[in-house]
Amino acid sequence: MASTSSPFYSSKTPHHGFMLDQTTTTTNPTKMTKRQEKKAKAKRALWTLFIAVSVPLSLTMTIILLFGSGKRYRSLTKPFWFPPLWFVHLASLGSSFLTGFAAWLFWADGGFHAHPDALPLYIAQISLSIVWDPLVLVIGAASLGLVFCLVHFGTLFACYRSFRRVNPFAKDLMKPCLAWVAYLTLVHDYGLVSAEATNVVPCPNHGPTVLDTTHIHTGSFSADFKSVL
Repeated sequence: MASTSSPFYSSKTPHHGFMLDQTTTTTNPTKMTKRQEKKAKAKRALWTLFIAVSVPLSLTMTIILLFGSGKRYRSLTKPFWFPPLWFVHLASLGSSFLTGFAAWLFWADGGFHAHPDALPLYIAQISLSIVWDPLVLVIGAASLGLVFCLVHFGTLFACYRSFRRVNPFAKDLMKPCLAWVAYLTLVHDYGLVSAEATNVVPCPNHGPTVLDTTHIHTGSFSADFKSVL
């Protein structure tokens, strides 16, 4: 065995080098664990973002496909400020996407835990947003649709105030949604209610007709209609 005074022996012999290697191998698993944790958190974040956006978006798309034909809407004589039906559907989808993204940002910052009242408000605004198509475009209840739009705007504004306290970017995402619902409430549904007040009845063959209430007989189901020409 070589003595400590031998030129082949030093403090940097394989013995000490082996100790350094052991130290390196003990730190590597810690680094790998941190990287795996970061990847797992990123995957969970992407998955929750997908759910938060896809749920309201898919609900809106389903309602549009089922009830968005808009035969009553197309039969109305609309003023120039009425948007086309495709724009109504596109704006509804965009609003659903933005509210879902904003809700995810709010949730990621612990907003739903700090403000538990925001969750029922968010669920309520999603429910109200998908009611408009079947209520107005299929049933033709413009007056009731106006009431639903007012309530929808109120719940959306309450969500906006809750999101503003936690995440400023989520608050900014809610602004276009508020603008769209305000437009739908103040202009769109106001015009529909005005058309409904003039007793405009959609006729598939002859276009819109006006109901003449002076010729309705009590106890009978017959009524005269005059064409609007």
